[in-house]
Amino acid sequence: MLTSKSLQFGAHAIKGLSRVSNFSKLVAPATITPRKPYVQGGELFSTTATSSADGENEEEKRISVTFVDKDGEETQIKVPIGMSMLEAAHQNDIELEGACEGSLACSTCHVIVMDVEHYNKLEDPTDEENDMLDLAFGLTETSRLGCQVIAKPELDGLRLALPAATRNFAVDGYKPKPH
Repeated sequence: MLTSKSLQFGAHAIKGLSRVSNFSKLVAPATITPRKPYVQGGELFSTTATSSADGENEEEKRISVTFVDKDGEETQIKVPIGMSMLEAAHQNDIELEGACEGSLACSTCHVIVMDVEHYNKLEDPTDEENDMLDLAFGLTETSRLGCQVIAKPELDGLRLALPAATRNFAVDGYKPKPH
């Protein structure tokens, strides 16, 4: 009995897959085009074209961002539009932790927007971001999570201060227990 039911189920599954296969023949496949790398030696791929109709060059698609570390040392970088400040910091060897890798589960990528005008150009933080910010060390009125600050043209000239410390509840050598 179980074997015949399994065979019937298998037949239905194969029919379903053949319908999906026929559907996929009707839909044009996406083309994957290489883009210029963000960092030397890497190459990223996109399913969209990278050249624009109005002739923008690659430099115009980046904004200038300055990170100020706890000692006051400034590092100015160019950040591609659409990239988070956490990703940009990591690609440019700026010490911004990001323990949860941008999944909005910690506050270790806490940054302080130094200019209120730039802060006001950011989208309002979500409830989830505010919950994580409540855990951040040295919280200010213009604090945000670097993983949630996304480069856009109106943020050109953004200055971000890195707090003197972070609150990472997993200490060195900590190994989480499996669920």
